[in-house]
Amino acid sequence: SELLARSLFACGISTVLQTSLGSRLPLVQIPSFEYLVPAMVLSSHLSPVYTRITSLQNSLPGTAMASTCPAPHCTTTGSRVASLREVSGAVLVSGLVQLALGVSGMCGWAARHCGPMVLAPSLSIIGLSAYKEAAFFCSTNWGIALLLVLLAVTFSQHLGSCRLPFCAWPQAQGGSTEPSVPTLRTFSVLLPFAGVCIVCAILSHLHIPWESLDLAVAQLSWANSTFHAPWLRIPYAGEWGWPLLTPRALAVGIAMAIGCSMNSVGCYVLCGRLLQAPQLAPHACNRGLCTEGLGSLLAGLLGTPGGTAASIANACATGLTQAGSRPSVQVSALACVVLGMSPRLAGLLTRIPLAVHACLALPDSCPSQGGVLCVTYAVAVGTGISYFQYADIDSGRNIFIVGFAMFMALLVPRWLGAAPAHLATGWVPLDLFFLSLLMVPVFLTGFLSFFLENTVSG
Repeated sequence: SELLARSLFACGISTVLQTSLGSRLPLVQIPSFEYLVPAMVLSSHLSPVYTRITSLQNSLPGTAMASTCPAPHCTTTGSRVASLREVSGAVLVSGLVQLALGVSGMCGWAARHCGPMVLAPSLSIIGLSAYKEAAFFCSTNWGIALLLVLLAVTFSQHLGSCRLPFCAWPQAQGGSTEPSVPTLRTFSVLLPFAGVCIVCAILSHLHIPWESLDLAVAQLSWANSTFHAPWLRIPYAGEWGWPLLTPRALAVGIAMAIGCSMNSVGCYVLCGRLLQAPQLAPHACNRGLCTEGLGSLLAGLLGTPGGTAASIANACATGLTQAGSRPSVQVSALACVVLGMSPRLAGLLTRIPLAVHACLALPDSCPSQGGVLCVTYAVAVGTGISYFQYADIDSGRNIFIVGFAMFMALLVPRWLGAAPAHLATGWVPLDLFFLSLLMVPVFLTGFLSFFLENTVSG
């Protein structure tokens, strides 16, 4: 609960900076999945048991399967606290690198040179790479997950133009009232989420078993119990010890920064397109990356295992509801700061059913979790596909670039997840650097499509 509270506190501060000084897009900042994959890679080399993440073939951390470490450089010493401090050191380094990329203008330059042949596969793979985690979350209760998906699709698509009379807004001229807001579409995420949570609460109150959790998840839920968490604790830097800056943390931190920067640029483009806003200027991208770097610096100093980055799920939810406003996002940022100062309240978020998360797209914690991911990441896939209209997709060159980039982005992480010991350069930090990058599909897709688009003639 306390770790979650610290993360929420850093995300709230970063969101305020992003919406006021950064890109100024209505984007919530969250611990990005592109942070968690390198963090798990680094942690696996610091623990006595090498944790092989079989689902690192995508950008979301999924089911972990422990096995004996096959690599010769895996250590058998070190405590959990030291491991967390080293991961926090990597987050701190990533914040510094992101800040440098934003100040130097590299982010804006890259965004300006990303055409439809780069954006289409990159945005598509962001959504496609989440399917395993969505299925894992939904599997705790497919009925709950499907109910949430059904309600979200019905409210946002079939009843998207429905306007309720009691939700009329007064007009400035004449004093008349006119229903100017499609109510059900605006609340197409909130209403299904609240309704499904109420159903789960009723089932739990009636002692009707509805959620199937394996032993590992059950133990995690028990370990994260909020009964003994304090009601009020203001986080401060160094409370759990200062971040450890080692060569391994430096290498993983650089990989974190590269992966998250690419994800954030894609999120800026995604949000702007879904809200039908003008293309974001390069200097706005640079400012956005600078504020994300500051947020990651704060997160690292607070001892969290993940930095802050623009939320793909939030951008997609904004596209579904068409309710993108900075004030509303800043209110949510304030709520995150308040929850960050109360570990007891923050721990209540862990009680959200996993099936709900998988259907819409809340930050990685709850059958409702599965429903959230199903709905929001589907929007990312569709948005990526829509960019093909701006390219000659009948061209053999373009067909190869898209197919090769997307296929390799799914193949390479799966290969390395099954046999991480195959990547051995003889120097552990370099191994961790390449492993952290090559496990992230969005990096592979973005790098390969950008390289081929700018080097292959046609």
